[in-house]
Amino acid sequence: MITYLGKEYACPMEMTLDLIGGKWKALILWHLAIDGTLRFGMLRKQFPKVTQKMLTQQLRELERDGLVHRQVYQEVPPKVEYSLTDIGASLLPMLQALNEWGQGFAKEGCPSRKPALTAVERSTAGSTAGSTVRESVRV
Repeated sequence: MITYLGKEYACPMEMTLDLIGGKWKALILWHLAIDGTLRFGMLRKQFPKVTQKMLTQQLRELERDGLVHRQVYQEVPPKVEYSLTDIGASLLPMLQALNEWGQGFAKEGCPSRKPALTAVERSTAGSTAGSTVRESVRV
């Protein structure tokens, strides 16, 4: 049993997935690792589909967990920059591996996701007349 910030985890993998498992967390960490220190507005531009509220929440959780550093500058308008902590930067090899895996998967695809034969296709598999039917009922 592992305890971190008052939460108990059954194993290190469970804790790791909790720390980086938000929809946007791994992407935030990736961009901070690749692009370096970024202001909030630049992070927003990186993720046009995420709401400001969700991005703020994910950044706060990453900061709370010690993976991201938030630097506030006392100026008008307010300036806030985000960067990886040393612990956050230690995730880079794992993020690179995930990125490479995703590139390969996008290129090769998943063999089990290819269209399966339906019952109609299986019953007409031997007949040439069924070829038009087979092509039209792929799922």
